[in-house]
Amino acid sequence: MNRNMKRMTLGTFDLTIIYLSGLFSYLFLSPFVPLSLRAMLWSLGIITLIYIGLSVYFRLFDKINRYTSIRETMVHATIVTIAFLVSNIFNLIFTPLSLRFLFLWFILAVMIIPGSRVVWRIIMEHQVKKEKMNGSEDLTKLRTLIVGAGAGGGLFIKNLQRNPEIEFVGIVDDDSNKKHTTLYGVPVLGKISDIEKLVDAYDVDQVTIAIPSLSTKDLERIVSYGNTLHIKINQMPSVEDIVQGTYEVREFKKIDVTDLLGRDEVKLDMEKIATQLSGQTILVSGAGGSIGSEICRQIIRFSPKRILLLGHGENSIYLIHRELKPIADKNDVEIVPVIADIQDRDRIFKVMAQYKPDRVYHAAAHKHVPLMEVNPTEAVKNNVYGTKNMAEGAKAAGVQTFVMVSTDKAVNPPNVMGATKRIAEMIVTGLNEEGQTNFVAVRFGNVLGSRGSVIPVFKDQIKKGGPITVTDFRMTRYFMTIPEASRLVLQAGSLARGGEIFVLDMGEPVRIVDLAKQMIQLSGSKSKDIEIIESGIRPGEKLYEELLSTEENTRKQVYEKIFIGKVNNQQLNDVISFVKDLERLEDGELKVQLVDFANGKIELTTEEKQDGSSLVYA
Repeated sequence: MNRNMKRMTLGTFDLTIIYLSGLFSYLFLSPFVPLSLRAMLWSLGIITLIYIGLSVYFRLFDKINRYTSIRETMVHATIVTIAFLVSNIFNLIFTPLSLRFLFLWFILAVMIIPGSRVVWRIIMEHQVKKEKMNGSEDLTKLRTLIVGAGAGGGLFIKNLQRNPEIEFVGIVDDDSNKKHTTLYGVPVLGKISDIEKLVDAYDVDQVTIAIPSLSTKDLERIVSYGNTLHIKINQMPSVEDIVQGTYEVREFKKIDVTDLLGRDEVKLDMEKIATQLSGQTILVSGAGGSIGSEICRQIIRFSPKRILLLGHGENSIYLIHRELKPIADKNDVEIVPVIADIQDRDRIFKVMAQYKPDRVYHAAAHKHVPLMEVNPTEAVKNNVYGTKNMAEGAKAAGVQTFVMVSTDKAVNPPNVMGATKRIAEMIVTGLNEEGQTNFVAVRFGNVLGSRGSVIPVFKDQIKKGGPITVTDFRMTRYFMTIPEASRLVLQAGSLARGGEIFVLDMGEPVRIVDLAKQMIQLSGSKSKDIEIIESGIRPGEKLYEELLSTEENTRKQVYEKIFIGKVNNQQLNDVISFVKDLERLEDGELKVQLVDFANGKIELTTEEKQDGSSLVYA
């Protein structure tokens, strides 16, 4: 039975109850009380008009009877009461009618009409329990409201229509031309702003977003509806999720904080990247890490000849190898797990010489700012010496392009981690002056969802009921999703001519405290329920990050969201001399020297350049 037929059936049933209640009251009281047939007909007409009018206005005939709630029962009773009250007032003024008759008529109607809904719900619930006890299929379906009547919504509905666990009650779309239309038999009921009343009217269990381009503002509004109404809010998977096999079209995907960043999807120059990756041998260092593993996932889509998964931790390399192996087998791609420490110069040179990669993506690094503040020697060994080993090994093996993954913390670094990454940038871009390898660096900010991200910390704190700790309420950071960052790294690598530092457009900086509030909202809690407190800035942290320093701020855009920074490097010989001199320094002095050199406060005199034995301040 379609929706219009159900409305007519319910309206007819209710009016029949009203008429029969009046007839019974008349037959019961007529022997004892004189009743005017004319007055009764007037009352019947008034009650009918008011009841139908109010029922349509409050959408009572749109309700699903098997989900009738106490609130809906009260609304029914109130409408019947109002109809009889107005009729009674009319009778008192124009056509007097027995109050005992009107009261009996009202009592019967107000008990039977709402009561019939309650009885029907009890019968249906009993039927469901009976079916369950008999081992039959559960009759209860997940009642779903779709956001978006476009191609995405159509695809999603088409793939899930035969799912016995899902029932599509309707669609909302802000295109007014689509209202009262249907998509695969599912009606468009209204706009996004109507979600709150539609959830109540149609007893919706979940709202599923099927608009890839939905604005952050609308997404946050829908999430807030979910919190208020205590229903699930999810979304259909993106094309990327489906292509990578993370989700199928017919699956629901949770709303994540990354969805609230409001970043547009990056469109890659697929043809250009394919010409440089297809049929090639690609080495990715730090392949088990957040960025490194995602770079590998992106690369395999372009059917390279071989991917070398290089990393120090055997477990992380095992996991990414296991994930990529089935895809590689289908596409005839060789996956080689390489356990190696980038600090081991001999091992790195042997790997480069053995496999002779065409391209290297160097993502291995120590990235945790406070940890590196208390372990500066390890930061130097990994980020500086390790990068030097990788770059020089690549040049010796005749690698075509070497792409170093850098960070916005390399700009005006006040900390050890940022300073080591800035020096690594100098080494990589400086090596481009010699040999045939194109050396470039790609600089971007924080990535959401990485191991060192605040997201896992906040999730754990929310799970425990708070408080959420934010180092400083004024602190801001640039954020990007892991897939977006990885795609842009590949695109930047395809644009490499040698010696550039590519800077990714990170959008607007985000206040960390706002990120915490968004995560609280996504968890289904309210900000007042979970406290957010300041814990104090940790060693080496900055209130805000920069992608380019003042001196570097002349930028040339070479692709969507990719710029070339005008970076002033020191001479490679000077950098190498400084790096060699670091081995003799203790931690305290090492930290000072690193930061000062990275910020251009240390230079070598002509004499000192010859032996590289000491340093002076400029």
